[in-house]
Amino acid sequence: MITEKQFQEQIKDLAKLFGYIYYHTWRSFHSPSGFPDCVLARIEPEPRLIFIELKSDIGQPTPDQWCWLYILQHIGKPVECYLWKPSDWDEIVAVLR
Repeated sequence: MITEKQFQEQIKDLAKLFGYIYYHTWRSFHSPSGFPDCVLARIEPEPRLIFIELKSDIGQPTPDQWCWLYILQHIGKPVECYLWKPSDWDEIVAVLR
């Protein structure tokens, strides 16, 4: 089974491959809880801003994470928001392509 940290590295590598800049808060001790794990952005070929909460295949978001996901998912284009697990890999590749 892949760990969340290993999964995050795979997402980071894939994002760079498809031309995104990648952000992850290294230590979030003083930040509000629940903010998504990763933020990806690119301008070309179309502007995109993507927030991603990553979980292992058995992990579940906390209530604060669900709150952030809900709000960000309802903002609309060009903002996108996803909850991804390693088992979503084919979808992840398709979304980031």
